[in-house]
Amino acid sequence: MQRLAYACAEEVAAGLRPGVTEREAARALRECAARRGVRDWFHLPFAWFGDRTAFTGFKVPTQFFPTARRLEPGMPFILDLAPVHGGFTADIGYSGRLGPHPLHDRLLADLRAHRELILEQVRQRRSLRDIYEDVDRLMARQGYTNRHRAYPFGVIAHKVDRVRQRRWSPHVAGFGTQSLRGLAKDALRGHREGWSPLWSPYRMSDHPPHPGLWAVEPHLGFRGIGAKFEEILVVTDSADPAESAFWLDDDLPHVKRWRAHPSATSRAATGTAA
Repeated sequence: MQRLAYACAEEVAAGLRPGVTEREAARALRECAARRGVRDWFHLPFAWFGDRTAFTGFKVPTQFFPTARRLEPGMPFILDLAPVHGGFTADIGYSGRLGPHPLHDRLLADLRAHRELILEQVRQRRSLRDIYEDVDRLMARQGYTNRHRAYPFGVIAHKVDRVRQRRWSPHVAGFGTQSLRGLAKDALRGHREGWSPLWSPYRMSDHPPHPGLWAVEPHLGFRGIGAKFEEILVVTDSADPAESAFWLDDDLPHVKRWRAHPSATSRAATGTAA
């Protein structure tokens, strides 16, 4: 399911041209998924261009929805989609740019350290809140600002679960009602048991990682541009650290990019993005 979502992101990204609007890109993502059999969504596709990739000036939730902003040469973009198919949910984020953009390339390279840090600390069973704070500190050392804090509840991740397959599922404010219902059930159950399906900087996330599938999306911002990845992290109750947590797939676009350019290493220890 995750590969299906990334395949659509790569297909749409490859077809982006100057003048395309965010709404047109989001519609293309939805149409691509529909051709592959998707009929339900955790959330409908988003597309952000230019300084909107860093959520510049975002104050209310409606600003996340696609707009008439047009893509220009050299602009960064983010495509984000969360389809449901066969009962399985994916939620992915794909960062790219239309033409050369060395600073954006630097942000993409520096995300690698966050992927490694998150996996290492989840395997150590540190609290989600503590891991969130360490991600913040790593971003600060790199010279960036935390832009996932702009999401509702400031989340860096949320749980995703299986959803009953139906021929048609309504949406509320761009979110599938079945998926929202499942998240609400997790929230109620977690409240009783002392955990939350939302990975946030707040006290509700002051607990070890709960087993399940987590859509994780560290989001860097710098000088009006943003970059992120979003992919599924699998958390289990295994006592073996290597089996207690792992990324669902290591053959994703951002991971392949890092492998192809191993010299583009993070500067987490040196400290500036400029």
